[in-house]
Amino acid sequence: MELSRHFVSDKCFFSPPIRYSFPPALSTFFALRKNHRRRRSFCSVSNPDTLLAGGDTVVAGADKNHEEDLKSWMHKHGLPPCKVVLKERPSHNDSLKPIHYVAASQDLQVGDVAFSVPNSLVVTLERVLGNETVAELLTTNKLSELACLALYLMYEKKQGKKSFWYPYIRELDRQRGRGQLAVESPLLWSEAELDYLAGSPIKAEVILREEAIKKEYNELDTVWFMAGSLFQQYPYDIPTEAFSFEIFKQAFAAIQSCVVHLQKVSLARRFALVPLGPPLLAYQSNSKAMLTAVDGAVELIVDRPYKTGDPIVVWCGPQPNSKLLINYGFVDENNSNDRLVIEAALNTEDPQYQDKRMVAQRNGKLSLQVFHVYAGKEREAVLEMLPYLRLGYVSDPSEMQSVISSQGPVCPVSPCMERAVLDQLADYFKTRLAGYPTTLAEDESMLADGNLTPKKRVATQLVRLEKKMLHTCLKATTDFINQLPDHSISPCPAPYAPLLK
Repeated sequence: MELSRHFVSDKCFFSPPIRYSFPPALSTFFALRKNHRRRRSFCSVSNPDTLLAGGDTVVAGADKNHEEDLKSWMHKHGLPPCKVVLKERPSHNDSLKPIHYVAASQDLQVGDVAFSVPNSLVVTLERVLGNETVAELLTTNKLSELACLALYLMYEKKQGKKSFWYPYIRELDRQRGRGQLAVESPLLWSEAELDYLAGSPIKAEVILREEAIKKEYNELDTVWFMAGSLFQQYPYDIPTEAFSFEIFKQAFAAIQSCVVHLQKVSLARRFALVPLGPPLLAYQSNSKAMLTAVDGAVELIVDRPYKTGDPIVVWCGPQPNSKLLINYGFVDENNSNDRLVIEAALNTEDPQYQDKRMVAQRNGKLSLQVFHVYAGKEREAVLEMLPYLRLGYVSDPSEMQSVISSQGPVCPVSPCMERAVLDQLADYFKTRLAGYPTTLAEDESMLADGNLTPKKRVATQLVRLEKKMLHTCLKATTDFINQLPDHSISPCPAPYAPLLK
């Protein structure tokens, strides 16, 4: 039978899903905090254009005759002549300032250097903490670089116009962590807005990410005490007393939307905030251009020709749309890295669990295995899952011994077992689809409505793409069922079938 030949390959490796590492609780060895008295109350965010909150409110988009723009400030402090200009596009929300973006100031060819930002204008942990050793200590202990960068700019924001970074912070205030669709990360959405993602795993992921940010917030005092530069510069501004959690979460989301991961640099410099970089640069999943660390600067070499005025795009890494939405507030309809995650687990109550676990490991799988379903490769994903599920359905000890003694990933398959395996998989896809409050057709209809709010639109785009992958998986599974002989429909009990979730 054709299907029985599709077994687990000897080499099946998966890249781990992209995720941020958040710190475990550190020991409370800094008793110094108890010697400090509360000197300031929580900062409030009264101005709608203020995101990185601080003592002195910075008004984004102030009178251009009196405020130095970001690019002019950068040129004054060492930015060499470049081939880009800042332009703006209207915001979907009339109460917010237009969003700036980097565009070509002249025609560009592949390989042209669009700009080169000197290191003196780049914010890294080495600059924030004033000590590379401390920076590496923090990263070694899994403290989030994003939390440190957010904390630093929040303190700089309190300096107002006295801060060297005032023009850059003002630009981040204007952007408010909004992505290409003028949408903030779901981390900043209300509960009602998060319901737009009902049925999608991303909703639970957002909640978990917020809990992790809360843990980061609770560790800020430790970061502050470890960083001698911060302790000396702000001796009485203990982080959790100076900033509320909500303000920190806003700042964290803003930094998350624009941080750049540099390659081939020290740990203290690998996460960087680059003026003229994101969010002023648009992310695109099929771009090959990256911000690159060179001697004394961070530069961008374009990967495609641009006409004067075209927005410049860069690569956002191999991230699925769920990560793009959480990190940057947008969804890419043509994202070849978009994927769903399916977890399958061997039943631990199975008397032959240990033998099956050994066979799975021999063939590159785990007792709790994560499968990735990539957009456009749904049939291949179903075929990869089938051998693992078949293994779980083996119940006869003699058949199990045959599997153990075989040289390759051989699993005896009867027609009724194959039908049971495929039925379980089909039911799983149907259950996931039933978890969404709307159908794929209803999503298509909503997206055709030009009156959708930006958040509702981007959320609908995401769940629609998820449903398309699930529908394609279900169709592939149904096609395999239809290829089976008629007698395969007879009952085939499997008391210890694998678990899908």
